[in-house]
Amino acid sequence: MSNPILMCQNVGKTYHDGTQTIDVLTSIDLVVNPGDRIAIIGPSGSGKSTLLHLLGGLDKVSHGTVALGGEDWSRLSEKKRCKIRNQKLGFVYQFHHLLPELTALENVMMPMCLGDVSVSDSTDKARELLTQLGLKSRLTHKPAQLSGGERQRVAIARALVHEPLCVLADEPTGNLDTATAKIVFEKFLALNAAKQCALIIVTHDLTLAKQMDRVLMLEAGRLVST
Repeated sequence: MSNPILMCQNVGKTYHDGTQTIDVLTSIDLVVNPGDRIAIIGPSGSGKSTLLHLLGGLDKVSHGTVALGGEDWSRLSEKKRCKIRNQKLGFVYQFHHLLPELTALENVMMPMCLGDVSVSDSTDKARELLTQLGLKSRLTHKPAQLSGGERQRVAIARALVHEPLCVLADEPTGNLDTATAKIVFEKFLALNAAKQCALIIVTHDLTLAKQMDRVLMLEAGRLVST
């Protein structure tokens, strides 16, 4: 059996607001193997986005361990964490977080250019993926010139373009119309099948969630199978 891509052991996250202590996550155990397709559902405020941030090394756990490829996030320098995130993970958020001064094509090229892929190869791959997502005529447009749905598709292309080991997606199709959401989700599944890329998707869309291999509910700070 392949080694896990991601592993959580007894992970908790606590926030302090003045004299008040808020336990968002209490005891999370999760193993993510190559090719896994996991949906995480739960009510607003249950900690779903917080969990994704911990999995991606974007936030620090209060207790427990999160390891990517066997490496404990908490034991890595910020420089090392950034390098690993760029090489091995793809992120899709509810908000696109595109760089406003770059075109759609340049935004999608960014992960590959940071990973020392040639400009020529980066351009070809980014153009191909944006075209597949229906944005062939928008390659040179900057984010301010794109609709909300178009910006989200650019962000999704950016997350997929370097063929990561795992994609962490927070409501990835929430701002898309039904037809575009279907195309985007098919791209996720194609990458999953072709490259054994793991998918972890936080979603309120139960139709989307049911297409995944595992559906986990986050409640009272713990993950439970549905």
